[in-house]
Amino acid sequence: MDFQKLCTFETFRQVWRHYGYGANLEEVVEREFTRLKGITYLDHAAATLYPESLVRDYSSDISRTIYGNPHSHNPSSRLTHDTVERVRYRVLQHFNAPPEEYSVIFTSGCTAALKLVAESFPWRPQTEGEAGSRFCYLTDCHTSVVGIRGLTSSRGVFALPVSPQEVENRAKDVTQGEDVICQTPHLFCYPAQSNFSGRKYPLSHVEGIQARRLYPACDHQGRWLVLLDAASHVSCSPLNLQGCPADFIPISFYKMFGFPTGLGALLVRNDAAGILKKTYFGGGTAAAYLSGEDYYVHSANISDRFEDGTVSFLDIIALNHCFDSLYKITGGMHNIQQHTFGLARYTYMLLSSLCHGNGRPVAQIYTEGRFESPSTQGAILNFNLMDSHGQIIGYSQVDRMASLYNIHVRTGCFCNTGACQSFLGITDQQMKRNLQAGHVCGDSIDLVDGQPTGSVRVSFGYMSTFEDCQKFLNFVAECFVEKPVTVDRVRLQKLKTTAAASQSLDEDPPIKITNGEICKIDDMKPTEALLKGFGHRDSNSHGEAYTLTNIYIYPIKSCAAYEVHDWPVGPLGLLYDRGWMVVNGNGVCLSQKRETRLCLIHPQVHLPSNKLLLQASGMDTISVPLENNTQKHPSYRVCQSKVCGDRVETVDCGDEAASWLSDFLGQPCRLIRQSPYFTRDIKKRPGGAATSTSLSLVNEAQYLMISRASVELIQNEMSSRQDYSEGDQLLDTQNVISRFRANLVITGVEPFEEDNWSHLIIGNTQFMVAGRCGRCQMVGVDQQTGTKTKEPLMSLTAYRRGKVTFGVYLTHQLPEGSPTASVLSVGSLIKPESHSS
Repeated sequence: MDFQKLCTFETFRQVWRHYGYGANLEEVVEREFTRLKGITYLDHAAATLYPESLVRDYSSDISRTIYGNPHSHNPSSRLTHDTVERVRYRVLQHFNAPPEEYSVIFTSGCTAALKLVAESFPWRPQTEGEAGSRFCYLTDCHTSVVGIRGLTSSRGVFALPVSPQEVENRAKDVTQGEDVICQTPHLFCYPAQSNFSGRKYPLSHVEGIQARRLYPACDHQGRWLVLLDAASHVSCSPLNLQGCPADFIPISFYKMFGFPTGLGALLVRNDAAGILKKTYFGGGTAAAYLSGEDYYVHSANISDRFEDGTVSFLDIIALNHCFDSLYKITGGMHNIQQHTFGLARYTYMLLSSLCHGNGRPVAQIYTEGRFESPSTQGAILNFNLMDSHGQIIGYSQVDRMASLYNIHVRTGCFCNTGACQSFLGITDQQMKRNLQAGHVCGDSIDLVDGQPTGSVRVSFGYMSTFEDCQKFLNFVAECFVEKPVTVDRVRLQKLKTTAAASQSLDEDPPIKITNGEICKIDDMKPTEALLKGFGHRDSNSHGEAYTLTNIYIYPIKSCAAYEVHDWPVGPLGLLYDRGWMVVNGNGVCLSQKRETRLCLIHPQVHLPSNKLLLQASGMDTISVPLENNTQKHPSYRVCQSKVCGDRVETVDCGDEAASWLSDFLGQPCRLIRQSPYFTRDIKKRPGGAATSTSLSLVNEAQYLMISRASVELIQNEMSSRQDYSEGDQLLDTQNVISRFRANLVITGVEPFEEDNWSHLIIGNTQFMVAGRCGRCQMVGVDQQTGTKTKEPLMSLTAYRRGKVTFGVYLTHQLPEGSPTASVLSVGSLIKPESHSS
């Protein structure tokens, strides 16, 4: 069989039909990876490559934006803080890890994350009365995992290496369950994927160890926690932490994206984080401490508690662009897994079947299986080449020849001595003799007494192409095969048959991983039905003429108001109020504090057509549906963001709205809306409230109410201020009202009388006062022009003597059983109840 005929794309497609990501992969590589021209890069397991658009986008981001230290509270620092928090949510979303269950602790890399666990784990030394903690690890672990042993041995903790076979072979038939009597903590570490051979270990081992069914947990009482080393696995494979709830998951981002280097993370289960005990505390980790005595209270936030000093925030911000480029090019990790596994399988089949002219095999491949499935094997191929007499060719020789052909591979033991010994048959005594012979990790001594000290590894990334496989195989055939080149036809046919049978089992559709399950949106009643009863007025007489004069909704947070005369009350407040918000290119909420031109965007809720209209001067009007259906609109992806410090789950509103907003605001933006399946409760429940109150994307409460009397008082204060220049135009009443961005405006009260109310009734809807509204510099934004002024904030601050509040927050009390129980109408009378009464 002609070897060259096998090195064709047609043969590859017979072996594996998944290749690329829809577009022409070679064109993508030529556009995004121009530095690869003339180079065959096959060391992605060590460090993958970043696309050039990623660096351009990142450079543009940090060039046009000021990112301050996130420990400060100025605007640039708050932007950094919010962007970093947004990245945490993207990391969790990528691994389908709900924020309620997991936290992200940024580190300098996977090794630093492992070291953090090692130093913080509550190890108990062995005593006469107690067996003590166990540190157990799979022998196929990376050096950085085995290195935990150096710390545990100094603390009197027993370390137990476990072979892959022992985990299940020595398991117990019955789950032991949690030991309620003995709570001695133990740690079991294993890799999701071997960085040596690419073997994927069952993720079910996580729960098997935690339940004390698998060895060694089944033989030792106590609480077993699992550290899943995911650094190698996540480079080309999806990881769903809902399916394997490991306690600690260390990762390095450069193995996923190629950039930035020097940044990793520890994903930690929140219930496991509580047992970690830090000793050193750096800046930003303390809730309080004293310098004069040994007093320290750590931060309640898990991430803050373990991130000593200022995090590498510019590198973290880069991750936003990393995720964007990865998904834009590939569509997701499932596609990457299918693509890279196919390349590895094809290379394995041909290399393992390649023979010298005398029929002897060319390669000895180190693998447990035959590359049957991407669920059991990653995109790594480890081997040694042999000459026509069956003798191993040293890996250094292969490496040097590969360099001459501009082929980049990895050689040695890959910081995994356990797997290297197991596959190459090197005993402990031989390892020690090799050291005496002068061989150390990382050197070029590849043979000692004719026996290999390491091997050659090729690994694939999402931008790898069939041509990479082709060039590598031709290189081996040209440089290391005694001619004529032959192929073991029997073996190749068996592998082809296995490939054909297994490929049909790997047709699972890509899993859309989100932080919350997105189900089918039920057909809702027409919104117009909610308007039934409009025009109703409360006929009760009142002693005081407290009246509702204006109703405003703000469909898009921080954009212009939409004034209405009658409007339904929904479960979150006024229907569609602050249901949407604009986020920047990093997914951080934009407000008028950062972008004043938001007030020039005029959203309108058009109930008859079930659409939200977006209008602005100089722009065509566009619309988005009031109710997003994620099944009909695949681009409406679920994402995480923050509002006033709270996590919110949102749905993206598509590319058209994003393009419209970006064009108008002059920066990358997207429109998102709160997910209908996400509930966010008010932080401070009003006194007497029987149940929690759900919020939209508002900051504090469902409604904000101000009085015209209070507005007029502040107007008088502005006009009477000595420093108010005669040339300055006095702000009219409507201008001041618009700056305070209230939902409800009332009349008939004394200035700031509403501050003392505890309850009120408007029409037939009951409300509770949730507190006063603290004001910031945003009231200085003229809502008609987007320009900033010092007033009315200066006058308000002077009048209130530093207590800068204006208006009160309200929450409604709706009758149970109806999501929309009433309608608010302009002209409705108001019944207040003060605290004193």
